[in-house]
Amino acid sequence: MKTLDMRGQPCPIPVVNAKKALAEQNAPVGVVVLVDNVVAVQNLEKMAKGTGCDFSYTQESAAHYTVTIMKGALAHGLDTPDTVAPAAAEAVAESVGCAPVVLITADSMGRGAEDLGRLLIKGFVFSLAQLNPPPMAVIFLNGGAHLTTEGANTVPDLKTLEEKGGGIYTCGTCAN
Repeated sequence: MKTLDMRGQPCPIPVVNAKKALAEQNAPVGVVVLVDNVVAVQNLEKMAKGTGCDFSYTQESAAHYTVTIMKGALAHGLDTPDTVAPAAAEAVAESVGCAPVVLITADSMGRGAEDLGRLLIKGFVFSLAQLNPPPMAVIFLNGGAHLTTEGANTVPDLKTLEEKGGGIYTCGTCAN
């Protein structure tokens, strides 16, 4: 079983890397993820349950959790009564090209601590770049246009998104 040390990594990186490890072609039947906060544990649990995997964790200390995610029936591609309908819906969505369009209107997410808001929007853009298929378009308006300018910490993720076929659109007036 593969072990990922995600301690010190901000959300959503532990979830994205765990999902990638589970999806690898020669992937083992599960993955062990080391994280340092309970929110990461909760997010890994949501991902595991959403993909039909079994989930468990142990708390080694106040800042050390060991999460174990084992592939279940859905993760192995086996159809069960609970998984047939979601899989069919996903297949239909893919066949008609229902990729989302995302609108980003600010350079941070939420209200309150600005540093946290900037970290959250960076994580959100990173998550968009990891989607397969990518969003059909990501549109940046108002303060969100700053996320597409040279030097912004989101530019590498936007380039990845664009390489995967997602469209990046920035309001020229807003960028000025």
